[in-house]
Amino acid sequence: MINWTGVMPAITTCFDEHLEIDHEFTAKHVTWLVDNGCTGIVTNGSLGEGGTLSLKEKRALWSTCVDAVGDRVPVIAAIASMTTADACEQAKDARDSGCAALMVLPPYIYRGDWREMRTHVEAVCRATELSCMLYNNPVAYGTDFLPEQVAELADSILNLHAIKESSTDVRRVTAIKSLLSDRLAIFVGVDDAIVEGIAAGAVGWIAGLVNAMPKESVDLFNFAMNDDPRCDELYSWFLPLLRLDTVPKFVQLIKLVQERVGWGNTRVRPPRMPIAGDELDATLKVIDHALQNRS
Repeated sequence: MINWTGVMPAITTCFDEHLEIDHEFTAKHVTWLVDNGCTGIVTNGSLGEGGTLSLKEKRALWSTCVDAVGDRVPVIAAIASMTTADACEQAKDARDSGCAALMVLPPYIYRGDWREMRTHVEAVCRATELSCMLYNNPVAYGTDFLPEQVAELADSILNLHAIKESSTDVRRVTAIKSLLSDRLAIFVGVDDAIVEGIAAGAVGWIAGLVNAMPKESVDLFNFAMNDDPRCDELYSWFLPLLRLDTVPKFVQLIKLVQERVGWGNTRVRPPRMPIAGDELDATLKVIDHALQNRS
């Protein structure tokens, strides 16, 4: 069991000019995030372009993160696949690479019914003894784990300890908490709902913009958790950037913010491409206005 709380970045995957993983930068990046108060590192999820990475690359990425910060915070491997068997093997590889926990996603592509999804999640969680987080993101994956279903999973899977709730409906936090009390640690999974989620009972944040702005992210989380009056002003400033996490090109947009603050580049693997033209101009206006007005 790890301490499921705080700000845990879903890290982007930095690529070099050949679109290979830049492990040297990755080690520096995750160290910087932890130095600024982040409580865990989540690797190769949606924001990390996990669907473009081979299993060999995932293993190497896990090992880099573990070697850099694994003695300070848990490294959490995102586990997603088109098949249950492959997902279970990924879970074992993550454990063998030194990861402390897993974030379990529904299968890619296939949108199964509840019986199928329950069986899949149970199998992946039980493939190792590692602490697990369920990732619920019906917007991106088409599979929606309803609060009553989450409660069933919590009852049947002893090493399921947390949920990343990304339905964008903050009422889900309230509903899950009413069914399970503190049985699962509830994390907000969309950046622009963190303050509302904490007010509803969330205790953690799997964050995106934190890749570029860890201090501001950790401050916002702590202000919200402690009912600090500074929360409103910081949230108001941060919201235009946090909303970049909630659109289809969130990977490109967050990497653009990283480049703008000197902590990354905009390289992505096709079919993604860096944003350009009017879209780029409009986004830079949002980013630069925020940076110019950062207190």
